[in-house]
Parts: sequence; C-alpha cells; structure tokens
Amino acid sequence: IAFLNAVGIKTVLVHGGGPEINSMLDKVGKESKFINGLRYTDAETMEIVQMVLTGKLNKDIVGLLLQAGGKAIGLSGVDGGLLRAKKIDKDGVDLGFVGEVTEVNPEVLLSLLSQGYIPVVSTVALGEQGDNNRYNINADTAAAKIAVALKAEKFVQLTNVPGVLSDVNDPSTLIRQIDHVAIPSMIATGVISSGMIPKIECNLEAIKGGVPRTYIIDGRVPHALLIEMFSDRGIGTMLT
Repeated sequence: IAFLNAVGIKTVLVHGGGPEINSMLDKVGKESKFINGLRYTDAETMEIVQMVLTGKLNKDIVGLLLQAGGKAIGLSGVDGGLLRAKKIDKDGVDLGFVGEVTEVNPEVLLSLLSQGYIPVVSTVALGEQGDNNRYNINADTAAAKIAVALKAEKFVQLTNVPGVLSDVNDPSTLIRQIDHVAIPSMIATGVISSGMIPKIECNLEAIKGGVPRTYIIDGRVPHALLIEMFSDRGIGTMLT
C-alpha cells in the first residue's frame, strides 16, 4: 500500500476488526453474540467496538504504514461526517447498534488524498441527522460504498481465501474472472456459497455503482496487492 501510494496510485484502506473485538469482549467477560452472521451490538458492545476499531486497530495500521514509509492518517466513519447510517432492519431481527450506510461524504478523503495521504478508515458511523448514536458497520459493505462515492478505479477485498473457488477445498480451482451477470446462477448452483456470498454482493454493489473492476484476493500472500495490480495473471478473482 505504501508503494502504491508512492507511485501515485491513490489508495484508501478500509478495515474491520472482528477478531480483535472478540478478544476485547473476552477480556471484559462479555459474550460475543451473532445473529445471521452479524454481531449483535448492544450499547456496551458498541463502546468496545468503537474503542477497539478507532482507538487501537486503526492506529496500529497507521503505525505499520508509517514504518513502511507511507504517509498515512487514521479516521473513522464519524470523522468529517464520512459515513452516516441507520439502524439495520434485517428480517425483523433486532441487532442493536448495527447500521447500514445511508450516506457517504467523501470530501475528507478527497482532501487527504490530494495531500498525498493514505486514509485508513475504521467503519464506525454516525447516525443520520437527529440520531446521535454510533453504529457498527460491516467493513466490506462500507468499503464498497466508499469506493462508489470516490468513483474508484478498483475495489479490492483482502481476505483469507485465494478468491472464488469452484471447489472450496481445492485452491487450484480458483476462478480468475467472473462477469457480474453470471453471479446469480453461480449462487444458485452453490459455486458461490456461505461467507463468499456477502463478499460477492459487496463487489456487485461497487460494480453497479460504477467501479469498473473489483477483486477478491488473498491478503495472506506477500505483496498480494502488487501482484494483482501489476501482473498479467493477477492473483485472485476479478469481477467485471
């Protein structure tokens, strides 16, 4: 990321922090509760989410980028009114302070990018006008909406699998390129299933919002971003 920025490719890093939040909840003796894959977030949990994401993890990532020679600055979705959200209503299930993004105001990011900074964004959002609550936002969906608002050329998701696999147990079955119109049938036939579905849906949202290409790549591979950006073959799955 520091290299991309150094050669003039403006990059925004959006992060979550599920494992770190779980660890802190364990430390304070609070049980993690999930409903349909989303974290139930009561008021106490929301305080811990905000503390871990914006206070610790965000600054850890900024520090790593600075050590790598990057010019990074950390902020949350609250800063500059970057992300506004409303309480999520999913099938009538109450998830507490879990939100969906209703508005992205990218001015603060554009200002930082114009000054050569790498913005590092933690996905805590402010409520809409008149709602002073903070909301926990899924990092993948927030990143897709930020990519659309910035009119990004590329939207890349770093994950812990090689990409979309036709056989989830065989990394050699990586599907390198998918036309977005094929997605519904791939979900219907089970080629895209379980945890890959929400990632693909975020990619679709970015594409429908005008981002030309999106990628799902393995963040565990050294220099995965550079391989994807600068090699003919790439490393993960590209959606067009």
